[in-house]
Amino acid sequence: MLRFLVLCLLTSPLAADWRMVHAEGAPLARHEAAFVELNGKLYLLGGRGEKPMDVYDPQTNAWTKAAQPPIEIHHFQPVVFDGKIWVLGALTGKYPHETPVPHALLYDPAADAWSQGPNIPRKRQRGAAGVSVYNEKIYLAGGIVDGHWEGTQPWLDELEPVSGRWRQLPDMPHARDHFQTVVLDGKLYAAAGRRSSAKTKETFTLTVGEVDVFDFESGAWTSLEKSLPTQRAGNFAVAYHGRLLVLGGESPQKLAHAQVEAYDPASGSWETWSPLTIGRHGTGVAVLDGKLWVAAGSANRGGGPELNSLEVYAP
Repeated sequence: MLRFLVLCLLTSPLAADWRMVHAEGAPLARHEAAFVELNGKLYLLGGRGEKPMDVYDPQTNAWTKAAQPPIEIHHFQPVVFDGKIWVLGALTGKYPHETPVPHALLYDPAADAWSQGPNIPRKRQRGAAGVSVYNEKIYLAGGIVDGHWEGTQPWLDELEPVSGRWRQLPDMPHARDHFQTVVLDGKLYAAAGRRSSAKTKETFTLTVGEVDVFDFESGAWTSLEKSLPTQRAGNFAVAYHGRLLVLGGESPQKLAHAQVEAYDPASGSWETWSPLTIGRHGTGVAVLDGKLWVAAGSANRGGGPELNSLEVYAP
């Protein structure tokens, strides 16, 4: 049976290896940044310190620059809504008391310009949160109110972007920060992350293995029977071919994680996919033309070495 399962994995149309992409130019090395697709291009933005925005065009295999965010932003999961990149649930400032950015930031590629979006309710402001879009609304999950110091939350909030109205939804079963959310088949998945606590010298150790799932139809949370096989935070996540993918991350080990693990809701099981070419945390993953793209991040737990490499998974 084991041989059969391995053979199925190797002969699957999704089976492939990650490979480095050598492009014209290079982005600025960074971590605690983000990577997102918009209109056929890949945007690398944010990171510790005030960083420019680098844009990769797969058609030309070249990097170019775009407008820099107006403030330092890091520890966030960007989303695309109405043709713009939305940043909310971000942090700014220095370790360990980074502060939540109190409002959304919007990038318009047509104008190559940033603008300020809706304010986040004062008592619900946090960073290192998961952010996803579903049915024309944006969902802000989890996060931490005081940088890496303390204050991890189980909150879930819904933003109506057009009106700027917020609505509080039921809390997650497990509080977490330094993670990303994914929407798949009408459900919001919160996987990986931790309860950062530099206050008690447990910055990296309090990882969360449970995967919480919010059903938009019922408005209720459940947790998967099978936890994430490799516990980590600072990971990136995406919905891909009907699966929840959890990639990269950091934990108490020195090296950043290279593991790619996929949850298949149809079978209720986890799959081990080909690892990244290099372990990295503190960035994002983008889907374009059926391929997965990852750039930048940190190769070790914590702040460095910062990376500027780009890799792709092309089954």
